Amino acid sequence: FMSENAIETIGETGKIVKVHTHYRVREDDISIYGFLTNDELKMFELLIGVSGIGAKSAITMLSNITPSSFALAIISNDTSKLVKIPGIGAKSAARIVLELKDKLKTTEAVKTQNTQIQQVIIEDNKIQEAISALQVLGYNRKEIEKVLEKLDKTELSLEDIIRNSLTILGK
Repeated sequence: FMSENAIETIGETGKIVKVHTHYRVREDDISIYGFLTNDELKMFELLIGVSGIGAKSAITMLSNITPSSFALAIISNDTSKLVKIPGIGAKSAARIVLELKDKLKTTEAVKTQNTQIQQVIIEDNKIQEAISALQVLGYNRKEIEKVLEKLDKTELSLEDIIRNSLTILGK
């Protein structure tokens, strides 16, 4: 089994790829789970250690969130990012954050992704500031989030995000 992102990446490249694996043996099942990066493998192993999260749910989560975004969500107690993943409700998201927060802070995966996490934090802060500014102008959060999904936020400054959002919201 592999995440959808990993399968798409392998299909696109057509090259030889290294796949990190997790071999899982149960009474009635023997499975191999494949990952393109060691960070995905570590995230998977952390997730299956959470009570109530099985291997299939962990693979679904990997298909919908990057390891760095996942780490950021856990460290910042942001259950709203986890709830957006299919099959993860509010209680599961809260349990994941509760059980993994201490483990993730000491995990080497976070240390190696420190710069990526900092970039995600900066981008997230920029987005939150833009949302706050647009809410002050009278727009509701749901329509703001829909507009922000359409924008390439990594390339834009905070001012440009607000300007472009206002242009779209004004139509």
